[in-house]
Parts: sequence; C-alpha cells; structure tokens
Amino acid sequence: MNRTKSTYFPWIAYLSLCLGMLSIFAGCQRHSDMQDEGEDYLQGIWVQDSIPGQAAMLNYTLHEMKFTCDSIYVTMHVHNKVKSIPDSCYGDGTWTETAKAVYSVRQDSMIVEGVYTKPNGKQKISGCHKHGQYIPRFMISAKGGDSLILENKFEGRPIVLRKTADITCVPKKRWEL
Repeated sequence: MNRTKSTYFPWIAYLSLCLGMLSIFAGCQRHSDMQDEGEDYLQGIWVQDSIPGQAAMLNYTLHEMKFTCDSIYVTMHVHNKVKSIPDSCYGDGTWTETAKAVYSVRQDSMIVEGVYTKPNGKQKISGCHKHGQYIPRFMISAKGGDSLILENKFEGRPIVLRKTADITCVPKKRWEL
C-alpha cells in the first residue's frame, strides 16, 4: 500500500501544476500588435494658434497634435518669461517638447498614455524640461468639422485647436510606428 501512494503522489503533483498553469494562461489576453482605428473626427493635424491674452501671460504652451488611428503625436511650444530652470535649459525662454502616445475616447473624455520624446521620436528619459510619462487627461468640450476644444483636467486653460490637414487611418503594426 505504501508503494502505491508514493507512485501516485508525483503524478498528482504534476497534474495539479499543469492544471494551474493552464488556468493562468487561459486567463491572459493577448493584445493586438495592430493599431486600432481611433476616432474618425480626430484623424488629422490640429494646431493651436494662440491663447487669449497670451502677451500678458508669464508662461503658456501652444500645442500641435497629429492624430493617426489610435496614436497621437504632440508638439508643445513652451513660452516662459520667468526663469525657473537652469540657464542651460532656459535659453531665451522658448523651447519645444514632444510626446507620442495612444489615446482612447470615452464619452466626453480623452485618455492619453505615452511618453515624452526627443525630436527624433525616441523616448526621452533625461535632460532639460519634461521627460518620462506623458499622461494628460482631456475633456472634449466642443468638436466640429475643423475645430476642437480640449480641456486638460490638470490645467485651467482650454486648448482651442483648428484642423490644418486630414489623415486617413491605415493601421500599422506597433513596432512600425
């Protein structure tokens, strides 16, 4: 009798391990390597020309946004009259920051998750100005054929954009972006 129990114990342990692994893998979901199509009305290049009263402001940022499928590429033109960073980074008080991300729209909210990048599109992990994650949360206040108003939930100024070019979404593989 002792011999039978010792023979079955390794098999029971092995089967239990296999069933446990199977249940773990069955619960995982593989994400697609392809882009999603995104929102039709956003596809294109959008530019913020000015901010009301910007001449009197100590700092402000003008945005350019390119929406292609579910991806967004953002260029931020920063103007700062107050020297709050080292001279080597401050320069003349104007600089450009870039970011790339994916977005999703839920009702009137746009959720953006990405990273700050160098001008060549590579992730920026150090250096002057912002680096690391780019995760703004926008409320879509208004949308029209050639106009879009976004409100960043972390800032008080609305971003009033006008469309300068249309883009047709052609989904690509993620690593081709």
